[in-house]
Amino acid sequence: MPHVDVDGVKLYYEETGEGTPLLFLHEFAGDHRSWEAQVGAFARDHRCIVAANRGYPPSDAPEAAEAYDQAIINRDAIAVMDAAGIDKAHVIGLSMGAYTALQLALEFPERLLSAVVASGGSGSYKPTREAFVAEVLVAADHMAEAGEIPAEAFGLGATRVQLLVKDPPAWRLFVERLAEHPARPAAQILRRIQVKRPSLYDQEEGLRAVETPVLLLVGDEDESCLDVNLFLKRIMPSAQLAMLPGCGHALNLEEPRLFADIVGRFLASVDRGTWRPRDPRARGDVHTALGMGGRESDG
Repeated sequence: MPHVDVDGVKLYYEETGEGTPLLFLHEFAGDHRSWEAQVGAFARDHRCIVAANRGYPPSDAPEAAEAYDQAIINRDAIAVMDAAGIDKAHVIGLSMGAYTALQLALEFPERLLSAVVASGGSGSYKPTREAFVAEVLVAADHMAEAGEIPAEAFGLGATRVQLLVKDPPAWRLFVERLAEHPARPAAQILRRIQVKRPSLYDQEEGLRAVETPVLLLVGDEDESCLDVNLFLKRIMPSAQLAMLPGCGHALNLEEPRLFADIVGRFLASVDRGTWRPRDPRARGDVHTALGMGGRESDG
């Protein structure tokens, strides 16, 4: 079982397949096993690396608060690439992993071929950010005090029931695996990463300048992320946006075949050199619905 040591914390990762590297970064409620369907879809033509974040066994799960923050998580991802001998990779992240993928595009663009940002932006939307922070802190306290994660209740949340409706066995597996996560490290991840990471709206200047090809994916029933992804699409010339119908937060579990198809098309366009950033002529005024060269029509 390959591990990389980052300042005394051992991080676990797995490799499958050969070809252009894909690095998968999981969400808070998932782990390296969450990407099984995607590894199955891509490993025939790609070198797939799935990593377990610190706090998620078989990686080390320290309980100390100082072991966790977003900058540390960013460096952990690069450390896994270094340990695997990978100079550049496509980075595919879901939720917490999606936020990290964007941070890598900001801080380590020379290491990325592209970034797939799926269900990114929880907690960033300014009108609901204060409520998000309060809710997450309460959840963290409950986890730490109880010594366990309320996995079933989590799986019945407004952006998780979609998986239950579509695929009950997959939902049950998701809940069972979430319940295995150590609660106190999970609480630190909520307090130190989910709450303290900057809103993406506060990173607008840097995000506008990103040149790395970016694919944004969001479910149309993922209310916490919808507005954020529209914001990202509007400010990032390097970003394409796909909205998945009837989907909540765990896109890779809900619609594994659709997820693989959309992501596969994007990766192929980057690899063959046909991906292009948004043409400046496509950025017209929102009122010019008829596309009259940037001028409003008399109608």
